[in-house]
Parts: sequence; structure tokens; C-alpha cells
Amino acid sequence: MIPVAGDILEKDFKMVQMPSKTFRLDTENKRIIGTADGLEALKQTVFCILNTERFDWLIYSWNYGVELKGLFGKPVSMVKAKIKKRIKEALQQDDRIQSVDNFSFNSNGRILHVKFMVHTTLGEIEAEKEVSI
Repeated sequence: MIPVAGDILEKDFKMVQMPSKTFRLDTENKRIIGTADGLEALKQTVFCILNTERFDWLIYSWNYGVELKGLFGKPVSMVKAKIKKRIKEALQQDDRIQSVDNFSFNSNGRILHVKFMVHTTLGEIEAEKEVSI
């Protein structure tokens, strides 16, 4: 006889979007002032993800951050191809981010400047990141 688990798996579940209220980071003065919510909080999330190296910090999940260390010293053409995928993977771990596209690159010596568009449930964010290559 097969055990019966009841109807718990058949019940309707209601998905609730939690508020995105968080502390506001003042990156210029390196301090925390007040709180941020909505699109502003999401911009801050993008900034934090792109400035956290994945797998380096035990406090964060392995799904948080971006892998950029392995790109140092590689040819620019290879870095351009890989950085697109790594930025997309990193940002799309957040369920509020729908897609990442419109990548543009500007190389200045050993620094690659990447600009891209982040499409979210709250609006669009233009983001950028500099990577030493």
C-alpha cells in the first residue's frame, strides 16, 4: 500500500512579492544613510552583485556575486565573450531582474569598460563595470 501524503501539495499557494526596502549606501562618502526602496534599491543590488567576487566570501551564497578573477591576463576578445555570460548569470539570480542586454565595450590599455542595460520588473537600469584584463 502506498502512503497518502494528504492534499498539502494540491493546495493553492499565493505568491507574495516582499518589499525591496534596504539600507541606502552612499558610495561616494562610504557610509549608510537612510533606506531605499523600489528601483533605487534594485540599482543598489546590481551595484553590490557586480562588486562582489563570487565564491570569495563565506557570508554569501554561492549564487551571489560575479566571477571576474579568472579573466585577468586573458585576451580581450575572450574576455568580452565571457564577461557577457558571467554578468547575465550573476544578475539573473535575483528574481526581479528579467534580462540583461545591450552590451558595449570600451578598452583602454589593460582596463575594459563594459556598459549594459538591465531590464527589471520595476523598470530599466543602465549599469557599467570596469574590469582589469
